Amino acid sequence: MEFDTKSVKLLSDYSGPEIEQIETNLRNLYATKAGTQPLDREFGLDINFVGDPLPVAKSKFTLEVVRKTATYEPRVKVTEVTYEEDGENGMLIPSIHLEKGGDA
Repeated sequence: MEFDTKSVKLLSDYSGPEIEQIETNLRNLYATKAGTQPLDREFGLDINFVGDPLPVAKSKFTLEVVRKTATYEPRVKVTEVTYEEDGENGMLIPSIHLEKGGDA
């Protein structure tokens, strides 16, 4: 199975005025492959774990999302990452649960 990072679901009870901008920033972060941005090679997600056993890949993806969100969008904090399986297309669709962070 592969991770569908372009269809990530962002779930939040945070409703501050900047939430739309935050969600746009996070969608860009999660849809970008790390190493592809010339001025910031760390921006994006490192998905080299695709092909690992599913529990390992989920753990690595969750850790990457938590770490990169804290770095690039500290206005929110990841509280949980859950997954839906799309067996027909062989994809995992992550749902990322957010709450207000320290800089919001």
